[in-house]
Amino acid sequence: MQLPDYAGGSIVNLIAELELRLTGEAPSPGLHPHLAATIPEADTYVLVLIDGLGAHQLDHPSAASLAADHRATIDAAFPTTTIVTLASIATGLAPAGHGIVSHFLRLKRHGIVNALKWQRRGGGELAVDPEGVLPSPNLWERLSAAGIEAITVQPANFAESPTTKLLYRGVRFEPAWTVDELLDATTALAAVPGRLILTYLPHVDLAAHTDGQDSVAYAEAVRIADRAWAHLTARLPDGAVAIATSDHGHIDYSESSKIPLTKPPGAAFGDPRALFLRGERKPLIEWATDLPGTLIEQPRDLFGPGDHPSLPDRLPDMVLFADDDRLLLPSWMDDRLVGYHGGLSDEEREIPLIVSG
Repeated sequence: MQLPDYAGGSIVNLIAELELRLTGEAPSPGLHPHLAATIPEADTYVLVLIDGLGAHQLDHPSAASLAADHRATIDAAFPTTTIVTLASIATGLAPAGHGIVSHFLRLKRHGIVNALKWQRRGGGELAVDPEGVLPSPNLWERLSAAGIEAITVQPANFAESPTTKLLYRGVRFEPAWTVDELLDATTALAAVPGRLILTYLPHVDLAAHTDGQDSVAYAEAVRIADRAWAHLTARLPDGAVAIATSDHGHIDYSESSKIPLTKPPGAAFGDPRALFLRGERKPLIEWATDLPGTLIEQPRDLFGPGDHPSLPDRLPDMVLFADDDRLLLPSWMDDRLVGYHGGLSDEEREIPLIVSG
């Protein structure tokens, strides 16, 4: 089990590297020099986030263009799940600094919530305005204060979602209804210097979750991402550099790999690959003893540097990492999927650093 390298080898440091180049300042260290050297200097940077495409998935035959421009491998944030890494992108901070420390997140006075959908655990509106949850100023606000325009190009149906309100305070949101619209908007916007553009592609993650990496649907989703990258880089204006990466990788699991759990003597939240436990230590340790996983009894270092004010209320007392070939599923977590992520295996943690040119 290897922790994300927040000293210079993670998604946090990639964001810091771009912020440093554009403004001269960032709250986190930039990339290690050998990683920074893979990214040319530019007037405008386009960051393409391909949700769910880990570095180990670039050997798929449909990923030829992406693989050809793969320069290095970096780490996602832990837990290796979408909302945690997206919050790290939106702030330039490790999870301990921005406070979104899990997919199923424990919030004081609200219990366990789905932080990606910003809903109560069982569904229903959460009476917390997501717009002010992340630290202020966030990345987009810092860029704007320095005279850099921050823009995100995303599927149009995300425009008014709670997740967008959580992550993109202070950013210009450009909606796109098709992949072609998304590419047209990105290339046109990249022609203006002094911008950071985040373009988001959801297709690979959706197919990996529902159909798995051996499916026709997954192959088509990777083909869409690969085609988008090839078209974008072919049309990229002078003075702009495109970088593609992801928020996590994926692993397929069979039905026999899914371990249903009895109710623990305390609270369980987090993710089936990295189950967060909170409560009295001895009963929790006894409950976890015979489960197929590794129990981390002092988990603070997993979440990187930083000290969000709500961290003591949100962190678990222990983390139970499922064995690589297992999922640990409380009764209320979704057991219908094929692809999962959230742990610290190489397949989940390692994400690509793909650079145009």
